[in-house]
Amino acid sequence: MKQIIQQIKNLESINSLSKHEQLVQGIINAIDEKVVVKGDLLPSVNTFISELGFARETIAKAYKELVHRGIIESKNRLGYFVATNDVKQELKVALLIFAFDIFQETFYENFRKGLGKNVQLDIFFHHNNFDTFENIVQNIKGKYGMFVIAPIPNKKTPAVLKQLPTNRVLLVDRFIETDEDYNYVAQEFGDSSYNAFVQLKDKIKKYDELIFFFKPSSAEPNEILNSFKRFMKDYNIKGVIKEEYVAGSLEKGKVYFTIHNLELWEMLKDSKIKGLKIGKDIGFISHNDDIVKEIIFDGVTTFSTDFAEMGKRAADFVLNRKKTQEIIPTILIDRNSL
Repeated sequence: MKQIIQQIKNLESINSLSKHEQLVQGIINAIDEKVVVKGDLLPSVNTFISELGFARETIAKAYKELVHRGIIESKNRLGYFVATNDVKQELKVALLIFAFDIFQETFYENFRKGLGKNVQLDIFFHHNNFDTFENIVQNIKGKYGMFVIAPIPNKKTPAVLKQLPTNRVLLVDRFIETDEDYNYVAQEFGDSSYNAFVQLKDKIKKYDELIFFFKPSSAEPNEILNSFKRFMKDYNIKGVIKEEYVAGSLEKGKVYFTIHNLELWEMLKDSKIKGLKIGKDIGFISHNDDIVKEIIFDGVTTFSTDFAEMGKRAADFVLNRKKTQEIIPTILIDRNSL
């Protein structure tokens, strides 16, 4: 009994939780952590009143909700008992990611499908804004059984993540160094992007210059920027880094590399307006693949991780809780844009 009470008390510091929500989530956590198992007797209403000081109506409401959800059962004159060890059917999952670009939608769709119908999934976006990231974590802590998070590369991020139970957090998309032993399903940016450039070097050298559009202090990975610089130095490639593409500035004999889809669409439009033949007069490389890049202008060369696979692996972790620390490989897809 004392362990169940403690599971509920562990949630007291979360101001955003009502006493009713604290009771419900605390009992679910106790079952999930195997503090109690199917058939075990739960504390009586009077015990909760004595130990927690909650109102009788609040406790009755929490028990009623758990009975309705099939997690516990009431036996006449005997009390409340754990009805199932499997609370995953009622699992609430918080997904916190950067935004909802096409490739992130691919991750989401596969993650959602992998979880099945009986898991509640709520999605939040931080848009690489640290204050937004921190506020969302503050608001969701204690309210969900699992937290799937695309972290912001920021020195303060580990402290924010520490507000959540380590064993209930899965880091996705990006891996960050922390003192905690988090589970993760992520991609690697440094060596993978460098290797992609190296594989494309002969085609790149057919052009006069390689131009990379990179916005400092953005969501774009610095590892790709460093790999680009390393590649230019190692292979004596003439290249330049610019912050953004200026509409109409496209030049013949250049290769353009961008992480942003909107910039890519603008450049492809300009190449059509200027009558430049893609793959001959001008070249394009893009980061993060999707079905549009496979089709448009006979295909755009990309290097990308498999976001569908990332979504499936993330769902598998949430459902099975097996230790997962995995980097999903990045694949170069060499199409006609070079």
